[in-house]
Amino acid sequence: MLEPRKQKHRKVFRGRSDTFGVAIRGNRVSFGTYGLKSMEGGEITARQIEAARRSMTRYVKRGGKIWITIFPHKPLTKKAQEVPMGSGKGVPDHFVATIKKGKVLFEMEGVDEKTAKEAMRLAGHKLPLKTKFVTSEKI
Repeated sequence: MLEPRKQKHRKVFRGRSDTFGVAIRGNRVSFGTYGLKSMEGGEITARQIEAARRSMTRYVKRGGKIWITIFPHKPLTKKAQEVPMGSGKGVPDHFVATIKKGKVLFEMEGVDEKTAKEAMRLAGHKLPLKTKFVTSEKI
């Protein structure tokens, strides 16, 4: 699973303001021919990214090339079960990628459009956001 090698800070503030608004960068298919674009903002865990990647790779039978254009940099903390309130913030539990509306999450090349569309649809079911299939302007 994806996680950063090094971090400047072990814990970060919980603010969700980085999921509001529309993506200005990363809103076009730039590496491949087809892409999966988010239609709403939110957070995607490293496990969800890996599940989506596996479903796409399996469907295209390891053909073509797949790019993951998001990375889970943000650590989320969690307290142990049945621990009383107070006594500080919990320990880092997992990592998430913060996503804005319009961000391209995955890109694909080297397969026909029908196969790519079905693979992206399967990947979209693994994610907690609404997504849509897009193509690059190069076609």
